[in-house]
Amino acid sequence: MNITKKLPLIISFAALCAIVAFSGNKNHNHIKHNNNSTKELRAVWVTYMDLNMTDTDMTYSAFKKKFNNIADNAKKKKFNALVVQVRPFSDALYKSKYFPYSHILTGVQGKDPGYDPLKYMCSYCRKTGMQIHAWINPYRVRSTNTLRLSSDNPYKKDRTLGKTIGDGIYYNPALPEVRNLIEKGVNEIVSNYDVDGIQFDDYFYPTQDEDFDSAEFAQYTDEAGRENGLSLSEWRKTNVNILVAECYKIVHKKKSNAVFGISPQGNLENNDELYADVRSWCTQKGYVDYICPQLYWSLDNPALGFEEALNKWLKLKINDNVKLFVGIAGYKTGTESDDGTWNKNDKILQTEIIKARKRGVKGFMFYSYANLVSEKASREVANLISIMD
Repeated sequence: MNITKKLPLIISFAALCAIVAFSGNKNHNHIKHNNNSTKELRAVWVTYMDLNMTDTDMTYSAFKKKFNNIADNAKKKKFNALVVQVRPFSDALYKSKYFPYSHILTGVQGKDPGYDPLKYMCSYCRKTGMQIHAWINPYRVRSTNTLRLSSDNPYKKDRTLGKTIGDGIYYNPALPEVRNLIEKGVNEIVSNYDVDGIQFDDYFYPTQDEDFDSAEFAQYTDEAGRENGLSLSEWRKTNVNILVAECYKIVHKKKSNAVFGISPQGNLENNDELYADVRSWCTQKGYVDYICPQLYWSLDNPALGFEEALNKWLKLKINDNVKLFVGIAGYKTGTESDDGTWNKNDKILQTEIIKARKRGVKGFMFYSYANLVSEKASREVANLISIMD
């Protein structure tokens, strides 16, 4: 029985405003912010590809060996946190009531690997003194048609939750049922696992096409009144903001010393196309504990350089309760990216972090682990490490 169909398709205009107003409500002082660490965050993004077990015998022993190597290498290179992709495609690298096991563990989505990967990862990070943050793709179900979804994938159980865009499938941010699903997923992670935080990445609305959620928007405008209601763009941003604010509340309610953050696109203006209201998240209390824009450019990129992009974020006058980190492009080192500017020298990442520190940035995240240990990035990484005392 699909109980989600009993829920209303949209939330009322008044409720939208009330929930979003949470972020600026000064009466929410009961939420304890995690501002107890003054140490620079030096994180590595560990992608689902880094944890792909299909090149092994897919045993628990093989998983432990692979993850231990990742954590040990990161710590050896003076990083102090791992941001691990634990839900890449409406699936899970942990035992979940709501999402099937990820295909990267066994080659088949939904197949029980016989162990709990996240439980082990948390345990090993505690043993080695590394932080571990659970990285979630909230809306992405599938990005290519090569991924076979299991019968217990939420989308397979109820196809009304998502929409197909090309070869991809994405949950509809306008639906309360979708928000409820994502929120329950966040709740079970912070309730059951010793994580230091939850992170959303830059996947929000997958398209600007008005047809994507036209039925829900039409129902909203009928209720709110066309003259009094939000525009499509404002309404879509509000749908995402409701989810972000609720997940923030869940994280702090369940685990007061954990943090909730988002890593949006580095080009500030591009986030508008995804209906990601980064300006509110940065400047208002109650959405995130940190923001980590993906500033994946060299210093001399002619289209948009690292420093130019960083300046745009700093001009937002970020709220005192929100820390600013920067995402740096380990994956571009030694390549012809950004009109070949990554080949000018091997101290680009080092210089970027020095500049970020001078501007008060509280830490950085390196994309990704595979590049941290690659030969082509070795000189860049060594120069970066030299300023990580």
